[in-house]
Amino acid sequence: MTQLNPNSTTLSRRWDIDWLRVLATLAVFLFHCARFFNDEGWHIKNNQLDLGMTIFVNIVSQWLMPLFFILSGSSVYYALVGRRSGVFVRERVTRLLLPLIFGMLVLIPPQVYIESVSGQSETVPPFAGSFLEFYPHYFDGFYAFGGYFAWMGLHLWYLLVLSIFSLLTLPLFIFLKTATGQRLVAGLSAGLAKPGLFLLLPAPLIIFEAGLDPEGLGLRAFGGWSLWIYLSWLIIGYVLAAEPHFQQAIRRHFFAAIGLGVLTLTLGLNLYYGGISAPYGSLNYVLLMTLRVFNSWFWLLAILGLGQRYFTFKNDFLAYTSEASLPFYMLHQSVIVVIGFFMRDWALGVLPKYVILAVVSFMIIMVLYELLIRRFNALRFLFGLKSRQLSQSTLIAQPKKQVV
Repeated sequence: MTQLNPNSTTLSRRWDIDWLRVLATLAVFLFHCARFFNDEGWHIKNNQLDLGMTIFVNIVSQWLMPLFFILSGSSVYYALVGRRSGVFVRERVTRLLLPLIFGMLVLIPPQVYIESVSGQSETVPPFAGSFLEFYPHYFDGFYAFGGYFAWMGLHLWYLLVLSIFSLLTLPLFIFLKTATGQRLVAGLSAGLAKPGLFLLLPAPLIIFEAGLDPEGLGLRAFGGWSLWIYLSWLIIGYVLAAEPHFQQAIRRHFFAAIGLGVLTLTLGLNLYYGGISAPYGSLNYVLLMTLRVFNSWFWLLAILGLGQRYFTFKNDFLAYTSEASLPFYMLHQSVIVVIGFFMRDWALGVLPKYVILAVVSFMIIMVLYELLIRRFNALRFLFGLKSRQLSQSTLIAQPKKQVV
């Protein structure tokens, strides 16, 4: 991640954004390991569900995918610095859409197969037979609509949605690069400069979260939030990166964000598990969704502030994991589902199973990355990485740019 120095035309590295992307990828891995045990439907479930895992999933879902989109919005800003829109679009295709297509054809079918043969699924029809027998049927109908083909890529939906959003918002982001656009962003920054107002930045998102029917336009089928919320976080991420005063505001509100995050989280959990009645359209629903939006923002603000305060350095570990983050993301859920399928009926407690699932899955993913994906350019291309020779020469010449 790169940014322009205030008084220079040279590029400097935003190491904090690289670190946060790596940590977010690890968080989504641990999150999906927990989905094996929580009380909501997933592709494969353990023989014993757990309230603690359910609470963990509910807490992390408050900020996890919003964090991915706010980081992606920042990435778009830096990707468009000194770069023509045609180059940006071409990179989006090679770094997002092509890996998505590869994943839908190779990485996702084992998940759908396991879901169909497990006897647990209400999403896809049951299937009896081997995976080789199943694969031709994978293209029969659409997942969640009576068939098998995962048109949204299951966990790879993020790549699909980010690709679409990047193209839809490109005219807006190009406009924000103009002198008029920069004045608008600076004006927004000035308007939020008074103490505490920055904490209200995402208030307009309440319109989407509380106003849209979760069974309709406000559907939360992807990561627990509606697509309108993700689009908003992408734009907010871009705006935050575009104005240095916003970066100062993030650092200034770090401790306040932590305190408010704890407060709103505690209140939200008590209301949710206290059995409060909050049907869509009711005042209670509006209040809960308002609380949810601000709880998400406070944690995002705390995480961004954490990065700016403590993760402004580089090392070899960051260089390695930063490049590995996209392949790791693409592989992780498929590996977890396969391992979970064979573990589901083990006579072990939830915590030992979680540790085994996480450790074994992590090791398999890293072995696949290190021994196969990282070393062969054909696989690097399919997993959204630059060729090895080009990547090494780029690292010598200039800072590596991220587009996800």
